[in-house]
Amino acid sequence: MRTRAPRLALAALLLAAGCVSTTTLQPLPNTPTTQAGAALAESEGVRLVADGDAWKGTPLDLENLVTPVQVRIENQSGRPLRIEYDSFSLKGSSQFSYAALSPFELSEEGNAAVGGSGYESNAALSFGVGVGVGSRWGWGPRALGWGRTWSPGWYGSGWYDPWYGPGFYDPFWGPHSSWYTRPPREPLPTRDMLRKALPEGTLDPGGTLTGFLYFQNVSEREGTVTLQARLVDARTGEPFATLSIPFGVRS
Repeated sequence: MRTRAPRLALAALLLAAGCVSTTTLQPLPNTPTTQAGAALAESEGVRLVADGDAWKGTPLDLENLVTPVQVRIENQSGRPLRIEYDSFSLKGSSQFSYAALSPFELSEEGNAAVGGSGYESNAALSFGVGVGVGSRWGWGPRALGWGRTWSPGWYGSGWYDPWYGPGFYDPFWGPHSSWYTRPPREPLPTRDMLRKALPEGTLDPGGTLTGFLYFQNVSEREGTVTLQARLVDARTGEPFATLSIPFGVRS
């Protein structure tokens, strides 16, 4: 049974997502790589290829929430291998271990942490002169996102200026106080995250499996992390091979 510790840690990290810079993993100079630049390790006939800077899907800022790593496992060991998220972790130079999370754990904890419905908010306040009340939704460069504006203006209650529709926001109109939210975020896990996730199951001899692992967000305090894959023989349940790939952390 999976413990709740990774889920709780993820929730805490997501709550602070607005303060977390984008973090990607880069192969160290002495790390073996493929021609395409992905890091690799081999042991007991198993080849592990990992790319810590490969995410190109929705959400675009996924690296602010978790650390996505694309992996490919090639099994030439002659044994069936059990592939589970619990088999993978990132061990930091701080000795903290970052767990690989199921996309559905992101659904359980992540959405609540970023506001339940998938919205993130910030606030803006400005002052000027004028009378009246208006209410409208629109774009605003001060907020860089969707905005719902309460505005005492010259035009009375319910006035709508087309410039305040999707498009341009004039910061000199006022007085008004504005509460903004960013464009609606597709709830986690997104369709891209589910479609691209590494599937769990049994990898037969001669088989290859590719997909993304979503790790707890790697802290900026980490200078390096090591991807560890602890593979198990699917028939016997006994540990078979452990593969490790070191990465540098780039923020």
